[in-house]
Amino acid sequence: MRIGATLLTLSLAPLLACVLVFTVWLPRDRDRYEAYGAAVPCAAGVPAAAWEDCLRTLPFTVDGTRNKPGRGSSYEATLSGAPFWNGTVAFGDPDPLLERLRPGDRVTGTVWRGDVVVLSRGDNRQSTSDEPRDEPQMTAAIGTFAGLLAALGFWLGAMRLTGAREHRTWAAYGKPLLLALLVACFGVGLPSVWLGLPWWLVPAVVVPVMVYTSWQLHRYRVASAAGAPEGA
Repeated sequence: MRIGATLLTLSLAPLLACVLVFTVWLPRDRDRYEAYGAAVPCAAGVPAAAWEDCLRTLPFTVDGTRNKPGRGSSYEATLSGAPFWNGTVAFGDPDPLLERLRPGDRVTGTVWRGDVVVLSRGDNRQSTSDEPRDEPQMTAAIGTFAGLLAALGFWLGAMRLTGAREHRTWAAYGKPLLLALLVACFGVGLPSVWLGLPWWLVPAVVVPVMVYTSWQLHRYRVASAAGAPEGA
């Protein structure tokens, strides 16, 4: 009983995360990306401010860089020389600019809404991690994962509370379904980003796949419990 109640309670956390992803995170990122795409260069002669809707280009000096590949990778550049925006900016990888930078180099930074979104030097230009991106598919994958994780926790908890557990345990159902959920969400989310597919296709594909997977797993467990050969 205690385990069932705990599972039901814990399932509320991913459920809340799912709601926030689809009602707050996803719309906010889409609005931010569209606003960034519509932004125009700041008017000449207008004093710089810490937060601006326009695109402002400013010179910076590179104080240092960090290029750490592999596990726990970190790609950063520390900048100075401009008002408001001095500090460290992060990148997703070292190419094509970060790996070429050395302390003392001068670079041009594009600033939007208080963030350095692009660094450039000569013909090399690299977006920072703060630049808005049109990648709602992975956000949808995270929200779908959270929602289905909540459903899985709620179902396992209900089985515990009602006593209708049979073989519906963590080892028999919880673990394989969790692994299948991870594979389904990221297996659909990542290709959707690469192919530029609509974000809503992620839950539209993952949910039926998980329903079918759960059904097949249930059939297999029932057959195994009855002593039937695998695949019957």
